[in-house]
Amino acid sequence: MAWRTMAVRDQRVEFVVRAQQGQEKLSRLCVEFGISRPTGYVWLKRYREQGVTGIEEHSRRPRHSPRQTAPPVEERIAQLRRQRPDWGARKLRQLLRAEGIVLPVITVHRVLLRHGLVRPDDRRSPAWQRFERAAPNQLWQMDFKSPKGCQQPVGPLSVIDDHSRYVIALEKTGTTRTEAVQERLEQAFLTYGVPEAMLMDHGTPWWNAQAPSGWTKLQVWLMKQGIECLFSGIRHPQTQGKVERFHLALEMARRRRLRENEMNQEWLDQFRYEYNYLRPHEALDMQTPSTRWVPSPRRYDPNPPLWCYPEGAEVKQLGSQGQLKLDGQRWEISKALARERVRLVRITDRILVYYCNSLLKEIDVLAQRLCTVQRWTQTNCKGCPDNASLKMS
Repeated sequence: MAWRTMAVRDQRVEFVVRAQQGQEKLSRLCVEFGISRPTGYVWLKRYREQGVTGIEEHSRRPRHSPRQTAPPVEERIAQLRRQRPDWGARKLRQLLRAEGIVLPVITVHRVLLRHGLVRPDDRRSPAWQRFERAAPNQLWQMDFKSPKGCQQPVGPLSVIDDHSRYVIALEKTGTTRTEAVQERLEQAFLTYGVPEAMLMDHGTPWWNAQAPSGWTKLQVWLMKQGIECLFSGIRHPQTQGKVERFHLALEMARRRRLRENEMNQEWLDQFRYEYNYLRPHEALDMQTPSTRWVPSPRRYDPNPPLWCYPEGAEVKQLGSQGQLKLDGQRWEISKALARERVRLVRITDRILVYYCNSLLKEIDVLAQRLCTVQRWTQTNCKGCPDNASLKMS
């Protein structure tokens, strides 16, 4: 059981599924998943009562805070923030100290949060520790650069290896259309092999903001190659820190080297070679990315076979609009999965819907309710990218 490589929700769902099947002793399952028997019973009880939502991580915040900041002090902090809305907790603390009020920065920040005085753009968790995959091709990061210097509405498409910082692709597409991006990625797969996972943001064409699950045809195409699709946390660009840092280096080079400030494909190819083979990288102990990168042994298959679900699994084919017809009812799963095969796992009065190895939906038969599992990654305090949420459809 590779516990540390799975998202918390995935671990708990797998535990519940196996425990409900009754083919393994609960005590052995608890040992395998590294939890106590009481915790195992709690997870089972919560799932029976609330479904997947019930087994997510609960807040450990205490219900009572006897040492909470005094109301007059909180009001003074809020007043100073309203006077200087562009000042953060560190600067406000200096004003408070001059008034004889000595508080930690984190306390001032928490007061601002309680009073609703922190804008969404200000809520950026610090990167306490840089995360990095252990080997090349375990994860590729992908994003479009800003269109500065391109004279096109879209900047070049960048694909970079998480472990080595090796730039797999740097291509001017001029568009975010699925066909153009897929063509560039297919060429990269044919040349360098297929990665285990890819990390992207919530942008076109790998994310559909109009669909409840966010799934797109491009994402399904990637998954058919056995690629796990991961998404950065919303308003957390540091999750894709390596590709963002590469774009910064690319932009600085454009400003200082190009007289006309326009990047054509020939110049991008030269910069990519320099970045991979000549430019020392501080995060690599001043080595170049090429010294740490090798092509992936996983080969690209333009016509991949159907995904092989476990023997004996209940498998259904979705309709032309991605709908699931089950027991005389119709459930809207995802248009991106039209005509695709999904796996159903029945647990008491609920049904889990999987595509390949990803949990996509949960059907509550009694409540006649469909829940969408929305997945993204964000860097937590240990630098590990994983997170998930559940949304009612």
